[in-house]
Amino acid sequence: MSDTQSAIRTIRVCGIEPESIVDGPGFRYVLFVQGCPHRCPGCHNPESHDFNGGTEMTIDEIFTQIKSNPHLRGVTFSGGEPFEQVPALLELGKKIKESGMSLMSYTGYTLEELKKRHDPETDELLGLLDILVDGRYIESLRNLTLIYRGSENQRVIDMKKTRKSGKVVLYKSDFDVDIVI
Repeated sequence: MSDTQSAIRTIRVCGIEPESIVDGPGFRYVLFVQGCPHRCPGCHNPESHDFNGGTEMTIDEIFTQIKSNPHLRGVTFSGGEPFEQVPALLELGKKIKESGMSLMSYTGYTLEELKKRHDPETDELLGLLDILVDGRYIESLRNLTLIYRGSENQRVIDMKKTRKSGKVVLYKSDFDVDIVI
């Protein structure tokens, strides 16, 4: 893709959190994409559901914001449903990874559902991710003590270890320690 095409490609955005410490490890930029087919009851971000809502931003606009903060450790794609905007997020994800930052994404799909798409761009985006939080939010399984997720059915997947082992490996954060009393 040429630089001109890159500048034209847009992402429909619900919102941005330029400095988050709760949406993944370290100091992160969080991109909330617009549009979600899941519409989970109790969703913390219902304004992101409408595919026609939000605003359009170019990949270059977003990446310029990300690069303007030297303190960021990574970027998190949230939503809405990031895997409904794969081509543009793949392009942005490549820029993020090339700049040396970590990349994380939330999705209401399971990893298995995403793999069943047999879509090269989806597979490539999954290949860029360090962490994937997968599964729909289920209000009856809400648990506020969980790290990076809202309901107990959701998984926080270490994508590097998962790719290496060929099996789903759950992410263990710095907060996951055994406490001996």
